Amino acid sequence: MSLSTTDAPRPDEAAPSLTRRVLRNVLVPLALTWMLGAVIALVIANYFSEQAFDRGMLDDAYALAANVQAGERGVELLLTPREVATVLFDQVDKVYFAVQRLDGTLISGQAGLHAPLPAEGAHFRFSDIDFDGKVLRAVVLQPVAEPGLPVPYRVVIAQTTLSRTALVRRLLGYALAPQVLLLMLLAVWLWYGIRSDLRPLGELQQALDRRDVYDLSPVAVVRTSREVQRLGNAVNALFDRLNHSVRAQREFVGNVAHELRTPLAGIRALAEYGLAQHDSAVWREQLVRVGERQARASHLIDQLLALALADEARTGLARQPVRLDVLAEQTVLRHLARADARGVDLGARGLDERTTVLANDALVEGILDNLIDNALRYGGRTITVELAGRTLSVIDDGPGIPIDAQRDLMQRWAQGPAGQKLGQGSGLGLSIVARYAELLGAELRLDAAEPSGLRVSVEFGDLA
Repeated sequence: MSLSTTDAPRPDEAAPSLTRRVLRNVLVPLALTWMLGAVIALVIANYFSEQAFDRGMLDDAYALAANVQAGERGVELLLTPREVATVLFDQVDKVYFAVQRLDGTLISGQAGLHAPLPAEGAHFRFSDIDFDGKVLRAVVLQPVAEPGLPVPYRVVIAQTTLSRTALVRRLLGYALAPQVLLLMLLAVWLWYGIRSDLRPLGELQQALDRRDVYDLSPVAVVRTSREVQRLGNAVNALFDRLNHSVRAQREFVGNVAHELRTPLAGIRALAEYGLAQHDSAVWREQLVRVGERQARASHLIDQLLALALADEARTGLARQPVRLDVLAEQTVLRHLARADARGVDLGARGLDERTTVLANDALVEGILDNLIDNALRYGGRTITVELAGRTLSVIDDGPGIPIDAQRDLMQRWAQGPAGQKLGQGSGLGLSIVARYAELLGAELRLDAAEPSGLRVSVEFGDLA
């Protein structure tokens, strides 16, 4: 069964736009809060309007009760129907009333109009009742009697709730309509504001889309907001790291192509010459020379790799406590065999005292290896590795280096002044040492040794 690629979502459809997400995250909580506020406002408006209408209906009940008389002929309402209509007049709602004896028999008004009686000790009670197929709001009034003389009647007034409902609707409409309008205006304002604030992101994306794969120059950062500026700075920092890495790779490739061409061509020429001869002594001589050229090429490759790794290690270098005395002792022991083979006296001093600095094992070992290797190639008959506090030095009794040539030897491919037994190396040793010292935050110094020779010192930072 094959799957159609048309079903896969396009990048533009995979996720909503940031503008819509921000609007949704702002407007949805705002709308919910507005709806909750509207419900609360409706409840409050309904409560207070109910209180006002109930108070007016109770006043009408008191007005009727004031015109009820209990005498020798019994209880009677002194108002005529016309006067009652005037007292209970309402332009919208229909009003019903009844004056009843305590046993519920009708004295005057609407027959069958009944409502829940007040609680004991209360004089009136409001309630909702069903009457004549309508839902009415009613009040039952039990007038206050003189002490010892009970009132033999009660007054019931009920009315429809059209005015109440209309008032609540008007209040709600007047309250909600401006809020809806304001919410719409806020949504429009947020839409344009968010689009304007996010426009630099779109411009950054377009600039990156149009950029050539080899263009790692910084992008223009529009400082509209701190977040956009941080994103632009992060992109430019990434470009800077990539640019540095690409330059290091290109330089490494160029270095390899430049420096290995000569020794490899020499090895090939020696091999071809040896194959063309029939004398075994010549073969042996050529093989020895091929081995020497191969050793030089291998050393050159190691140095190129070390320099390339140093370039890559500019960022993310991990520092940790390093025992300089132990590391120096191990490095000296590793080079003793080579020094003995060359007839060089390789020794060390100052390693009895424990010295720990914040550095990197591999880089410190690389510094010592290159300094000892340079001393073995270009130094005299004695080489000393010295540790004094935070300073690690390699001292030889060779011809030394003039002051005006010391700075040049820090650069790649520099081999020092002519006539000093140089030319055996590639000119990368001190360049690697200088780069390693820079990465470790150490200070590299070249000084004249006593009575003759060269002292190369690396002073590390604070002790660990």
